[in-house]
Amino acid sequence: MPVDLRRQPASKALVSQFTHHHVAVFLLTFFSYSLLHASRKTFSNVKVSISSQWTPSCLNDSAFILQPYKIWNSSHLFPNAEEATLFLGTLDTIFLFSYAVGLFVSGVVGDRLNMRWVLAFGMCSSAVVVFVFGTVTEWLRFYNKWFYCCLWIVNGLLQSTGWPCVVAVMGNWFGKAGRGFVFGLWSACASVGNILGAFLASSVLQYGYEYAFLVTASVQFVGGVIVFFGLVISPREVGLPEVGKEGDGNAAEEDASEPLIGSNENEDFDDQNYSIQASDLSSSTNTPSPAIGFFQACCLPGVILYSLAYACLKLVNYSFFFWLPFYLSNNFGWKEADADKLSIWYDVGGIIGGTIQGFISDVLQKRAPVLAVSLILAIVSLFGYSRSPNSKPINAVIMATTGFFIGGPSNMISSAISADLGHQEVIKGSSEALATVTGIVDGTGSIGAAVGQYLVSLIQEKLGWMQVFYFFIVMTSLTVLFIMPLIVKEISTLLVQRRLRRLAG
Repeated sequence: MPVDLRRQPASKALVSQFTHHHVAVFLLTFFSYSLLHASRKTFSNVKVSISSQWTPSCLNDSAFILQPYKIWNSSHLFPNAEEATLFLGTLDTIFLFSYAVGLFVSGVVGDRLNMRWVLAFGMCSSAVVVFVFGTVTEWLRFYNKWFYCCLWIVNGLLQSTGWPCVVAVMGNWFGKAGRGFVFGLWSACASVGNILGAFLASSVLQYGYEYAFLVTASVQFVGGVIVFFGLVISPREVGLPEVGKEGDGNAAEEDASEPLIGSNENEDFDDQNYSIQASDLSSSTNTPSPAIGFFQACCLPGVILYSLAYACLKLVNYSFFFWLPFYLSNNFGWKEADADKLSIWYDVGGIIGGTIQGFISDVLQKRAPVLAVSLILAIVSLFGYSRSPNSKPINAVIMATTGFFIGGPSNMISSAISADLGHQEVIKGSSEALATVTGIVDGTGSIGAAVGQYLVSLIQEKLGWMQVFYFFIVMTSLTVLFIMPLIVKEISTLLVQRRLRRLAG
């Protein structure tokens, strides 16, 4: 007997729509992006070892004992650790710039090709590049700055295939009902990847940093093969109704409440220029809607504001991602393996923050106010963490709190909010807009993060770590400033809804 979703609570209606296909898609997309992040985290976790290998100051005693001095001395790329650190920051910047450019392209490509192929190709080929970068070069004793730069450019382009594809696939399978909670839980994939990467790197770092790259690259390659043979990108491939299409239970559930990207925002949208394109996208429910253009996606309500906000927030979030183990080791003098393990607490905070804040935004049916509160508290936590004492337990607690208020909003914007933006009324819920919109939001964010990584290394070298944290506070404040119009609009809508409910009661 068919289930009438309109007569059930939202949570029961949501759960009743889940099949084993939903679970498989959730897990495959979750762990595919986790593995991509794990390989990135490996680089940040072994920066101290790489820096010591590239400079005359020998910090890796085991390597020094095992290798003749001539061979050891031949690996010197820089005269001192400061220049090596600056180059490591440059590599982060190169990676993120190429990653950002790739995101703009990958989003468009993902909406036009089979996303399973695109994702699997990106994972496997990126694993090969990471293996060559960190393992083959060390085994062959081949050290060259330009070669490292070229490899990291290619790696950024290949890894950019991941996020637009996995968000679009998740958007194809999971509707707006409970999206904040589902995507908040799912967006922990990046943090789980960081934890996995830190664990894998720290477990084999004693044998040499090249083995950390070897292990993560091998696991990622296997993951890409599994994705190629196992991922189902859309419900229609297995005969299930699509999200948001007529007859879909999730569509009924979504119609029962006001859209998170509501029609009131569309008053500022150029309806005359877009109405024909929107009607073309939804002219047939039997055939897939055509993918919208890049500039059309940029003109969707909220896309530009959230993209600019994410550029500032991702700068801060990725600075912690790339530099936290190095900061802990450099500032407090802790062992690199201990710093790697301790940095996990930032990701734990991000996982909890994304899930809880996503759930709250589902209850309120608004995202921006939840982001605003969290980001204001993030400013306070950043100020507190900059003054953390030389105590691992205290540092871990403040670090997790900072991750809760920074990683949580970052996860929401890059996943649930991107899915909301790609499922707006003006494009009639076309899933063929999802990867493009996600690529725009995450690509703009990655440009900000790319600039930030070079600035972090420069500020740290010239002014010290305290000024780096002040820089983070400024960028977090700018994030709030960019989404302020959306905050005001959504709070106004909430107040009007409450007033109407009071009058109706």
